[in-house]
Amino acid sequence: MSVIKEVIISRIKKIEAIEKAGFSAYPSYSSQNGRTSNINIALNLFSKIQKSKKKIILVGRIKTLRRHGKITFLDIADESGSMQGLIKADGIGENRYNFFLDNFDIGDFIEIKGTLFKTKKGEKTIEVSNFKILTKNLFPLPEKWHGLQDEEERFRKRYLDLIFNKEVREKFEKRTAITKAIREFLDGEGFLEVETPVLQGIYGGADAKPFSTHLNAFDLDMYLRISLELPLKRLIVGGFERVYEIGRVFRNEGVDRQHNPDFTMLEFYWAYADYKDLMKLTEKLFSYLLKKVFGRNKIVYEGKEINFKTPWKRIEYRDLIKNYTKLDIDYLNRDALVKEAKKLGLIVETAWNKAKIIDEIYKKYCRPKIWDPVFVIHHPIEMKPLAKARQGNPEIAESFQLIVAGWELINAFSELNNPIEQKKRFEEQEGLFRKGLEDAQRMDIDFVEALEYGMPPAAGFGMGIDRLTALLTDSHSLREVILFPTMKPR
Repeated sequence: MSVIKEVIISRIKKIEAIEKAGFSAYPSYSSQNGRTSNINIALNLFSKIQKSKKKIILVGRIKTLRRHGKITFLDIADESGSMQGLIKADGIGENRYNFFLDNFDIGDFIEIKGTLFKTKKGEKTIEVSNFKILTKNLFPLPEKWHGLQDEEERFRKRYLDLIFNKEVREKFEKRTAITKAIREFLDGEGFLEVETPVLQGIYGGADAKPFSTHLNAFDLDMYLRISLELPLKRLIVGGFERVYEIGRVFRNEGVDRQHNPDFTMLEFYWAYADYKDLMKLTEKLFSYLLKKVFGRNKIVYEGKEINFKTPWKRIEYRDLIKNYTKLDIDYLNRDALVKEAKKLGLIVETAWNKAKIIDEIYKKYCRPKIWDPVFVIHHPIEMKPLAKARQGNPEIAESFQLIVAGWELINAFSELNNPIEQKKRFEEQEGLFRKGLEDAQRMDIDFVEALEYGMPPAAGFGMGIDRLTALLTDSHSLREVILFPTMKPR
């Protein structure tokens, strides 16, 4: 029999002993009055509570047990912190003390009642006068000195990761603070938060492969959304001028440090604005966010400082590629570009058009070399089927991406609102799809019809919340900032 099985059998026997003594090993509530405060409050008000000599009630998980004959020290932890407890045989009675020793383990949830004092070493402690089991732990926790270090195990069993690694809990608390600050900023700028469908009959708004499903009620094939864009722009048609959504999107693509199949996006759309207005608002957003959450406009990522002081550099997409690869994309057709890409060591797929090849070169040889915030502007129009072409130069889009430390955080542009041109762009994308480019966009006739009713000039913005959080919390991978990242089954 394995050690784990022996432990489980032993703890089942303890459950039986607890229930035989007249207690539930899994009561629905702690006590009649419940806990008097969380542990952090008890520690902060320690002197005042100690002076009053009032008994307090704390609850939490037993993290350590240190038995010394007739006394036992334990540490219990709740969400707010941890505190030492002391149980003495002459304080609670020999029988109760032995009952505790026989039936309580590390990992159990417990309620303790007692008075506060400081040990000879000055450690804040609660002397226990009564205790109660709240949840009996069956499965032994990982050995406390090592905690949970195996990365795969941490992500598969995030609950254990949160128990043992304080910095992980702090990272997710920071993620919530980041999202809250973004909402506060957009609300203050007059944007309205909305929700749009996750299930869609036509997927669109990004170059990505979807997850498909089936709606039995309508006998209808449907898709999980790959973007929030097209429903939000329909709202601009409907008369809303500033709308945003923070929601989950799903892309059936590769998994790496910068990609997870489902992730959180912020998208907002702003009527009567263009991509230049968006760049100014983006700088304003980050200034607000960094001051609100971090109190400064500099962070450290993987040992190197990033300075978010505005204004940020604007670099032409064409110039960026030329600077790092010596290729001038304006003067290379697809065949010539394929040859140059192969010289760079890039494997070019048959279905890739010129824009796709250019973008793969950019992602591999240019983007990783950008550190401090940079707006990469004016992408080839073929790469942006939903963007407006730049006045005077129909070959490039009124677009930008925000790149920081090699991460693409934001994709934004002036929105195409010409229904005739939009239909033409969709038809071109359909042609690419038929040729085998699986992540090409699809024809959305309903969206074209919405544009035919008239959409005012508008600018659109998309930002990955997971990537932003990874960057701002000094996390190498998205898995560090997604509570339950997608994992390959063992």
